[in-house]
Amino acid sequence: MAVHHGKNGKVKIGVNAVGSVQKWSINQNVEAADTTVMGASWQTHLTGIPGWSGSVECLYDPADTNGQVALEIGDSVTLGLYSDGDAATKKYFAGTASVTSIPVETDLKGPVKISFNFQGNGALTTDTVA
Repeated sequence: MAVHHGKNGKVKIGVNAVGSVQKWSINQNVEAADTTVMGASWQTHLTGIPGWSGSVECLYDPADTNGQVALEIGDSVTLGLYSDGDAATKKYFAGTASVTSIPVETDLKGPVKISFNFQGNGALTTDTVA
């Protein structure tokens, strides 16, 4: 089993790495249309069209002009989401997504954090670093 630690994770917008990333997540989903009829013993459904969404959480860095500063609400971006680094032969998730929200969190006892929430626009693929 090829298990790896998230410490080598990375996020890229096109070819540019996003700085100070602490975590990222993606969620692949599909809508289910209920087809259950009265008198049925169990629910039934039909699956619809799949989609995906996710988020990237960073320590806020206003100097990251090619990463954090380049992401604005409504932008369509090409994302590369790497769970084990971006060395040759490593696997990663790739897709085009729209930035849907950018929450910023300031805490008395911690660093300022910024998150980027996105909605997939088309397929999410698993690719291999060349």
